[in-house]
Amino acid sequence: MISAILLAAGQSQRMKGQNKLLKHYKGKYLINHILNTLVKSKVNNIFLVLGFQNLKVRNIIIKSKKIQCIYNKKFKSGLSSSIQAGLNKISKKNMGFLIVHADMPLISKGIINTLCSVVKNKDKEIFVPVYKKKLGNPLAFKYSMIKSLKKIKGDRGAKKLIKSNKSKVQLVKMKSKSILIDFDQLKDFPSTT
Repeated sequence: MISAILLAAGQSQRMKGQNKLLKHYKGKYLINHILNTLVKSKVNNIFLVLGFQNLKVRNIIIKSKKIQCIYNKKFKSGLSSSIQAGLNKISKKNMGFLIVHADMPLISKGIINTLCSVVKNKDKEIFVPVYKKKLGNPLAFKYSMIKSLKKIKGDRGAKKLIKSNKSKVQLVKMKSKSILIDFDQLKDFPSTT
């Protein structure tokens, strides 16, 4: 079994008071792009970690039996608190899991499925998508990395863990630069959305 932790608790600080996940992109709420992708992928469970404007986001997301919402009451303390909230739901039944950012609507089902496959079939423990030598997201991990991930702190995510465990890392070449593109600011949203 492979699960996904979908990080959607952030405060959208660069969005001038707007929650980016509630903005429309190509006719849908931003968060529903990646949710649709995950629901249609080989991922078995999606642990959607919410925080900022929790109820508003919860009310607009697509419905699926794969999705379980988690409220991170510590969301203001940074990204790692949301990762921890998601990790607490990952059971030993999982061979591995993905950590996915909700503000990356261009990630395809193919990218998610590729990461699911490498987690199942490769000996390494950390899988990082790469496009033209640039590291991207989402990240994939074997279950064996869960204790190390639970130790991360602040707003840094897993970058430090990856750097300190290079022998456990496998880079996964991708054909799409979508692994590098997130929607963090108003200018990232096309004006015709």
